[in-house]
Amino acid sequence: MTGADNQQERLSSAEARRWFLAGVVEGEGSWCLSIKKHPTHTLGFYVQPEFFVYQHRRRRELLEMAQEILECGRIWPKPGNPDVLVFAVNSRKNISAHVLPFMRQYMQFSSRRSDMELFEDAMYLFERGLHREPAGLATVVEIAYVMNHEGKQRRRSMDEILDRILRGHTLNTRITGEDMVRPPRRRGELGGTRNDLAVSQKEA
Repeated sequence: MTGADNQQERLSSAEARRWFLAGVVEGEGSWCLSIKKHPTHTLGFYVQPEFFVYQHRRRRELLEMAQEILECGRIWPKPGNPDVLVFAVNSRKNISAHVLPFMRQYMQFSSRRSDMELFEDAMYLFERGLHREPAGLATVVEIAYVMNHEGKQRRRSMDEILDRILRGHTLNTRITGEDMVRPPRRRGELGGTRNDLAVSQKEA
């Protein structure tokens, strides 16, 4: 076997591992926007994007593979269940740089693609710093409540959170419905661009 053949075989093996990881994530992974109350935060709440993969401790090597392929994240026991391990990425920088590109390339046929697109929309708002403004953070919260079975497992109602975030702020425009959930990369099909989303947030 020539050196070129060896290199091709190694590349094929690496690609196969990525597709295999996509299957693991589809079955045992999750991505979410955790909404956390913060008494000293100006807007009362902050939102933490998170990416998880779960496995029994006997299959730790699968989580180590995820850590190797995505080049980020940590592994620890699941709180309250030490037999289950969690691979977690909760750094916005690492999610943008490593997790989202992997999801775009290898999970385009996921049954949860709509949640992936919403998660990416929220990350775009974070990347632009719009979550620091009341209108931007309110939109992130609205996206969070559309994702993952429309927030049915959340302890607080969306109105309770939005009322606190928007307290003392008068908005000329609220982003709801189709405008709220429309992924920025699809706005071009409807006559808009990613910049339109940023402008609408600034105007709000």
